[in-house]
Amino acid sequence: MEHPEHLSIVRLPGGQDPAFDWTSGPFSSLTRTPDETSVVCLTATVPAGARVEGPFILVEVAGPLSFAAVGVFAEVLEPLAAAHIPVLAFSTFDTDWVLVPVAEIRAAADVWRRAGLVITPTSLTGGPT
Repeated sequence: MEHPEHLSIVRLPGGQDPAFDWTSGPFSSLTRTPDETSVVCLTATVPAGARVEGPFILVEVAGPLSFAAVGVFAEVLEPLAAAHIPVLAFSTFDTDWVLVPVAEIRAAADVWRRAGLVITPTSLTGGPT
């Protein structure tokens, strides 16, 4: 399922807490490593001057998915890799998520459909479900 809000990923120094409202909107994610803090948030909340990539459209892999499931993410990502569509992919406890650049969402949806995957809703991709 596509989520129509534009998201971006912000890079902060390692261990730094975001000094902006990154939790507004229906989706956000914070990942910390010793070298960086990455925040996925609404593009509209990204502060000026931040190191940022995006905007992206968030695509949700229907779930919840079992931790025992093998190859689900590969099935979703391999067609995009073959079509040279860059993405940011990650997982939460129940679900896999793919951030597709806004400029590539129609191409990604077409690639997924040709691979036999169902993409819904179609408001952003313009194709049938």
